[in-house]
Amino acid sequence: MTQILLVPLIASIVSQISKLFIKSNRLKLSWRSLAAYSGMPSSHAATTVSLSTIVGLTQGFNSPLFAVSAVFTILVIRDALGLRSHIGQHGEILNALVKDLKNDQIGLMKNYPLLVEKIGHTPSEIIAGSILGILISLLSYYIF
Repeated sequence: MTQILLVPLIASIVSQISKLFIKSNRLKLSWRSLAAYSGMPSSHAATTVSLSTIVGLTQGFNSPLFAVSAVFTILVIRDALGLRSHIGQHGEILNALVKDLKNDQIGLMKNYPLLVEKIGHTPSEIIAGSILGILISLLSYYIF
């Protein structure tokens, strides 16, 4: 039972730390990078896919618990791909509107902080996170 809790936690931590190494080639890193909502690989996918995989391996792929975890995984991944991407697009548009305000309205910019524009995941980030989640689950299952 602890494996069902620990494996997704490990997958989440590994995916977040791997983002630091991937981003270190391109960007200046900060501790905020550890809590980033987007990036390669998707920690949403790594966490939920690892949960479904370890539940399937330990409880059976036709168990009710696997069914629940699989539905949860599908919902989270769909949200990460779709809804969060739309939220990011809204952030881009709202940031552009705030920047386009005339100089005499510059005081408004203080009331409207810039929004995060990259919140969702791309399909490749989801696939990478899913593969990572499956690998961590398999390693955990067959080693421990």
